[in-house]
Amino acid sequence: MKCTSVPDTRSHPTADVQPLRSEFVADSRSSRRSSGAAGGSRRGREMRGPLLPQSVPGWRSRAERFDMAVLEAYEPIERRWHKRLTGLDVAVDEIPRIAPKDPDTVQWPPEVVADGPIALARLIPAGVDVRGDPTRARIVLFRKPIERRAKDSVDLTDLLHEILVAQVATYLGVETTVIDPNLDED
Repeated sequence: MKCTSVPDTRSHPTADVQPLRSEFVADSRSSRRSSGAAGGSRRGREMRGPLLPQSVPGWRSRAERFDMAVLEAYEPIERRWHKRLTGLDVAVDEIPRIAPKDPDTVQWPPEVVADGPIALARLIPAGVDVRGDPTRARIVLFRKPIERRAKDSVDLTDLLHEILVAQVATYLGVETTVIDPNLDED
């Protein structure tokens, strides 16, 4: 095996200096083969490019599509109540990390939006973390339970809007009809 040399940069003080690395070039008798200059596999059977172009909706993952739906559902609320929501963050988690002790007779506190024993969202008030640093208030939406309750993308948008209205109303200490007067007409 031969070791490639690193170019001498001492004569050029302004040249970009890269960390030293050893690159081994295998000989033709070696059983390990390099992937070649094009980065392909041994027989060229790997995927050579993205399956879908970035312009189509299928390019995004389910989690990315959910995040975009949350932003779209939150945008009209945030636009209307911007001054009062500056201290509030919105986050997404995969599944709820809270569970009722008795799923049959669960009584969720007002800061939790749930469908029976399954939490869909939770408002975490501002406070202090374990290191003593202040934290901002946060609405945490649980992606998987919300997605399972939505039949399609329109239903998902409506459900997200209802959840966000309820959480923002709890945060501000007002009724949901104050946040969105059209909510009861549905």
